[in-house]
This record gives sequence, C-alpha cells and structure tokens, in this order.
Amino acid sequence: MRIGVALQEPSGPEAMTKLRDDLQRAADDGFSSAWLSNIFGLDALTALAVAGSQVPGIEVGTAVVPTYPRHPAALAQQARTVAAAVDGRLVLGIGLSHKIVIDDMYGYDFGRPVLYMREYLAVLLPLLNRQQADVTGTTVSAHIGLSTPGAGPVPVLLAALGEQMLRLAGEQAGGTILWMTGPATVRDHIVPVITAAAGAAGRPAPRVVCILPVCVTDDPDSARERAGRLFQGYGQLPSYRAMLDREGAAGAADLAIVGDEAVVGSQIRELAGIGVTDFVAGEYARGEDAARTRALLRSLLS
Repeated sequence: MRIGVALQEPSGPEAMTKLRDDLQRAADDGFSSAWLSNIFGLDALTALAVAGSQVPGIEVGTAVVPTYPRHPAALAQQARTVAAAVDGRLVLGIGLSHKIVIDDMYGYDFGRPVLYMREYLAVLLPLLNRQQADVTGTTVSAHIGLSTPGAGPVPVLLAALGEQMLRLAGEQAGGTILWMTGPATVRDHIVPVITAAAGAAGRPAPRVVCILPVCVTDDPDSARERAGRLFQGYGQLPSYRAMLDREGAAGAADLAIVGDEAVVGSQIRELAGIGVTDFVAGEYARGEDAARTRALLRSLLS
C-alpha cells in the first residue's frame, strides 16, 4: 500500500510558495503522492502545474476536480498541459461534486449524473490517450482532437461511492478516490464492486485511494471533537452521508484515525488488507501532535 498526503490549500499572497514548500516536504519525506482538492480557492490543476514543475519525483493528483463546470475536452487539454509540466506525474482525479454546488451555485442541471459521467468519460478518456473524441450524447457531446504536447496517457481516477459510479470507475477509469468512507464500507462495498467491474471489463485491478483524517495524539477525545468540527459539513452532503450511514458513523469524528503511534499505525496498516492501494493522510493536527503525526507516517514508508 502506497502512502501519500493531502496538501492543505494555502491562502494569502505567498500561497503558491507555501504549496510548493509543502509539496517539497512531502517529496523529501518520501511519500509516494500528494493530492490537492479543487473547491473554491486555488485551481488545483494550475497550482499543481506550478508547484509540481519545481518539485521532481513525487506523484501529484487532484482529489478532485468537479466535472460539470468544465467541458471534457477543455479539461483534457488542461490535464495534458499539466502532465507535460510535471513530467507525466499527474493523476487526474475527477468527480461529480454535489447538487448544492453544481445546481444551486453553478446553475447546471445535476440530473442524470451517472449518464452524464459515462458520456463525459467517453470524451475525456480518448483525448487523454491522444485520440480523437467523437461523441454525440444526451448530456455531453464533442467532435474534437487535441494537439497538446506530452508523452503518454494521463491516468484518471473517479470519485465513486455509489454502486453505479463504482461500476463505471471499474469499467473505464483507473480506480476511485474516497473521502468520508470508513474501513468496513471500503471492505464490504467499495472494493468488491469496483474490483468486480474492472475484472468483468478485462481491466487491471483498480487503484483505491482512501483519504481519511489522521492525528497522532495523547488526547484522542479532543482530536476527534476537532475532526468533527472541521469536517462537519461533509456529513450533510447526500453522497458522503450514505457512506457514513453504511459505516454506522455519525460524522468525521467517528472516521478519523486518532490515537497514539501504535493505534494510528495499526489502523493504517489494516487498510492494506481490505484492498486500499493508496492511503492518503488528511493531516489536521496542530503543534506537537502535527510533528508526531508526520513522524508516524514517515515510519510507515519503510
């Protein structure tokens, strides 16, 4: 199981310098990958192109880029440009986002999301593989090729939680990226569905990238309470709420990997046995706990 870190989105006039420094630290610490969310701050792909071009060696990924605001041809062009900037180390994580964002904020129709994503991939994947896209769909259409330079395809992971999206990820993408999804749900739902779909399609075993909050501490109750406050909003989004309910979890406080070095290390190692291929640590500790958390994560790399 590879171990990566989730990059915290910086703010202020030195945001890009801070992001580059955080990425450099992750590379120096030996992590296999670093992942940046695309929400309402930095554009994740642009930021990774800038920072990743200055920090060699480490895989960089988006977790995730919402698809609706971007035509798949435009996203393919951008992703191929970023991949060229980082010497082919980009993993493009994409997802539907949520109705409250896409419908209420952006004003797009969030209806028929599975059909939409299937048609979106029918355009995106050929273009990322340096092929022509020729799709006339119900929700997405394109008749276009790209001349963006760069060698090799750009791997795509799909943020998939429900059964239909997991099957689509297994059939067409390289795997899935998870958030707010506990170990029992990964073991009993995520891994069986996506692995079976990939196998039926004759594809390689999928990547399962599991991102969870992590804190090494001697005060687990306080750490869980903080996780609950920091990530409270996710429990109100239907797709994450469904995963929390499957797990029997009230919220992020119940999913956070919290405790001393032995407890946290054991819980992370156990994820490998249930089919997680990449564990990505969502570090949220402060002070000495932050230093202990990073030290524990580094110790798991050897």
